[in-house]
Amino acid sequence: MNSPLPPAEELALVDRELAQLDARRLYLLARRDWLLRLIQQSGAAVVQWGPAASGSPAWTAGPSGPAKEASAPSAQNVLLTLGAVLLAVAALAFTLVSWGSMGIAGRSAVLAVVTAAALAAPAVLLRRGLRSTAESVAAVGLLLTVLDAYALYAVGMPDADGTGYAAGAAAVLAAAWAGYGSALRTLRIPLPAAVVAAQLPLPLAAVAWQAGPLGVGWALLVTAALDAALALRVRAAALPAALLGSAALLVGAAQSWSAGSAAQALGPAALLLAGAALGAAAAWREPRVWGAALVGGVAAVVAVAGVARPELAPGWAVVAHLVVGLPLLAAVRVSALPEAVRRGSVWAGAVVGALGALASGAAVAPVLVARLRVLEEVWAATTPAADPYGPGASAAVGLLLTAGAAWWLSRVSARPEPGVLAVVLGWSGLFTAPVLLGFPVAVVFAVQLAVTGAAGFLALRRSGRGAGIAAAACALAGAVNVSLGALDGRVATFAVWGLLGAGCAAGAAYGPAARWVRSAAAVCAVGYATGLLVASAAVTDLAVVWWALPVLAVAAVVAALGPRLGAVRLPAEIAAAVAGVLALALSAGRPGTLALTLALSGVVCAGAAVRPERRVLGWAAGALFVAATWVRLAEAGVTAPEAYTLPVTVPALAVGFLRRRRDARASSWTAYGPGLAATLLPSLVAAWADADWVRPLVLGVAALAVTLAGARWRLQTPLLLGGAVLAAVAVHELAPYVVQVAGALPRWVLPALAGVLLLAVGATYEKRLRDARRLRAVIGRLG
Repeated sequence: MNSPLPPAEELALVDRELAQLDARRLYLLARRDWLLRLIQQSGAAVVQWGPAASGSPAWTAGPSGPAKEASAPSAQNVLLTLGAVLLAVAALAFTLVSWGSMGIAGRSAVLAVVTAAALAAPAVLLRRGLRSTAESVAAVGLLLTVLDAYALYAVGMPDADGTGYAAGAAAVLAAAWAGYGSALRTLRIPLPAAVVAAQLPLPLAAVAWQAGPLGVGWALLVTAALDAALALRVRAAALPAALLGSAALLVGAAQSWSAGSAAQALGPAALLLAGAALGAAAAWREPRVWGAALVGGVAAVVAVAGVARPELAPGWAVVAHLVVGLPLLAAVRVSALPEAVRRGSVWAGAVVGALGALASGAAVAPVLVARLRVLEEVWAATTPAADPYGPGASAAVGLLLTAGAAWWLSRVSARPEPGVLAVVLGWSGLFTAPVLLGFPVAVVFAVQLAVTGAAGFLALRRSGRGAGIAAAACALAGAVNVSLGALDGRVATFAVWGLLGAGCAAGAAYGPAARWVRSAAAVCAVGYATGLLVASAAVTDLAVVWWALPVLAVAAVVAALGPRLGAVRLPAEIAAAVAGVLALALSAGRPGTLALTLALSGVVCAGAAVRPERRVLGWAAGALFVAATWVRLAEAGVTAPEAYTLPVTVPALAVGFLRRRRDARASSWTAYGPGLAATLLPSLVAAWADADWVRPLVLGVAALAVTLAGARWRLQTPLLLGGAVLAAVAVHELAPYVVQVAGALPRWVLPALAGVLLLAVGATYEKRLRDARRLRAVIGRLG
């Protein structure tokens, strides 16, 4: 073994490395022993690394045995808890059952000795490190003190008032348990138990002294205040403070709401104000409990407004609460207050405002819904000159107050939600105010139209914000409501609908507004124009079928304007199409009028199809013309439509053939579709109504020929149209036999066949999809 180092230096290097390896080995062996002891104490399995029989390393299980399902501490806790419970049960049984079999001296001695032993044992157990056992024994000792108190009452003071004695006993036990827990601070049970016992003395004393609901409320509030002070050092007192404080405020609120006069409401008001002060103090001292300031703010509002409530009507009592509560929102600007107090006060004002708005909204909702009664008898002119709901003006005042507060809050907080609420509440108050105040009908319509117009103008100006969206919704709701109300009289109908239609048309033409607002205004303008024309036709006492002609004029005007409508063209045309459908529905009662309406509708569509971007309407025009023709022929009693369709079909097919020769890219639907449909479809309708066999036979042969021709020259239109007609004729011929066979079969056969069919389709689902894709591809490649 050659080495570049001299032998002496290499020997020194080897000695140093061996010394380092020995030190590392000793450290690892010591660490291994410590880990083994730790794992064995916890009861887990020990896994060691050692040489196997073959000389290679292998994992082997250590001597700790099988794994335990429960650890030692958990088993210990279960045993201690069970033991404490059993001791408590035994103590109860002894006190309640076996007590009378011993003399007074014996009873006192037994309880004293057992209680003293139970309370003294935890100190010894703690010095020995048995904390869990000490906790269990201490719990038994605390229970024994309760039994001692009961025994003292049963033997020494049986004639004393039970509630008063319980109050005194609870106070003594709370003090004793607190001292015991302070002496043995390692124990976790005595101090929380003392806190729980301390909740009872004052409320029980108030009940014993017959202090009444207010007395009990004050007792609860004082106890909550003591708990809040104690919670600064003992966290366990925070929950009782919140519970008892809330109970005291509920008692005060109930007494305030049931007071019959302002003098009777002063006592509950004092209780509520004291609770509010306690909540503010708690939030001031502890920033995390800002909810205490919220509850305190609401309690203060109920206290102040509750004094005036007995002297006011219910609606004005709501206004009084709003007047007192809404100023709490101003706390958002008072930087001198702590954050918790400021936040709780603002939320208290918001809660009061929300409750007031809900109460006022519930009062004005019947005013808005009452307009629906006009639909029972249109133009009856039965609306009274003044509404008897005048005293309900307080609801409008409440809505306006809340709207003003929400608007101010939106300005100072820069958040969109208060602005939305301000718009909705303000519109509700202003829209219903004239009805609630009992104004004359003309004044009511004037004010409501003005409010609706203002909401629409706000929607046009702020269409991209939440307030603008809310204003648009309010304007639509107001327009619908006032339009329904206007149906009570003819003059009102024309005046109100005309003004609303003009306003919607102006809004549609307002360029700076968002497109969706202008589109909605255009649709409303078309709708009001249609309504005015229907009303005009109704005034002339014309038959309903003739109302279709003025309604159709709306569609004609919109089609004539066309590109001049700009961005609102499409929604206006859709609304005009709906008006056209309404015209067809109105004229359906008389074939001659229906044919005329269909023809005029075709003229409107044909005129619109002149423009390149609306060429698709040409198909609609053709369909309408054909429908008008057939309605007229049906009115004339024609039973052989082929006499009128074949002369059209032959030249139409010839023209289509010539077009296909000149333009190979022309679709077969464009070339042959109109000609084939002109004969096949009317003949199919006639064949379904014909009980003879000649027409179905001839039509089926013709449809078969068309289908074969489409397959021969690979033309999509003859193939699909002829095949559809042929299938319809076959169904017509087989329908009587199918009905006959279905009537002869048992009723369970059809569901069974349907189930078999579904199973078959499901089993071959993938293959069917592949075949369907192939068929679609083949049809798509046809001309």
